Amino acid sequence: MRFYLYFSIALLIVILLPAGHSTAEEPTARDLIRGNLDYMRGKTSVSTVEMTVHRPDWQRVSRLKVWTRGEKDSLFIIMAPPKDKGNGTLKLDKNMWTFNPKVNRVIQLPPSMMARAWMGSDFSNNDLAKSDSVIDDYDHTLAGQETVEGRTVYLIKSIPRPEAAVIWGMLTFKIREDLIPVEEIFYDEDLEPVKILEFSQVEMLGNRLLPRVMKMYKAESPEEYTRVEYKSLSFDIVLKDRRFTQAALKNPGR
Repeated sequence: MRFYLYFSIALLIVILLPAGHSTAEEPTARDLIRGNLDYMRGKTSVSTVEMTVHRPDWQRVSRLKVWTRGEKDSLFIIMAPPKDKGNGTLKLDKNMWTFNPKVNRVIQLPPSMMARAWMGSDFSNNDLAKSDSVIDDYDHTLAGQETVEGRTVYLIKSIPRPEAAVIWGMLTFKIREDLIPVEEIFYDEDLEPVKILEFSQVEMLGNRLLPRVMKMYKAESPEEYTRVEYKSLSFDIVLKDRRFTQAALKNPGR
């Protein structure tokens, strides 16, 4: 009798579910990218990072303080070394400004300079300006998945839409099931890889699991790279509007 009761309940559930419904549906590629962006940035964040620009014959290490608000606003200020202290970048939506204390000038970057290197690193100004536009400027598809250390890692291919004003011919992402990024590859118009962004050393940062280290390098010369390591990170800090202004870019201590 109990068997028939359980069987009837199970049959009723199957009948009521819509056709094609699964109780454990796979996430969509768009959902994974959106979830990763939201998870990584929080509503606001304040961090200190160490950035190492490495070349075969030289290396430069800088320490920066970074404030972010949502997906559109951010302020980057170099704290060390002394010769670079005070240099900064302000991003408001898709607009960017830089400040050099030696000339005491705030300069807005024109679109023609967005593909140039940011502070001499392997990150471009466009990389910093990239925000939720990646969601709408590309069509995203799940291209596969693998299991790494017991976790599902999704491979996503993102092809730019015909009307999108983007510089990459394709992007690919590897994102864990818990929304932590593993890798991003940038391709040219011939779909050849140009540069690779790797994430590593996942640990607790700002009360959530995050990769402590990001490494961007050229696909053809991996010995040339920029390594960014979080030294401190806090999320959902109250930040006033004046934090994201040209006045704060010139004088972040205010």
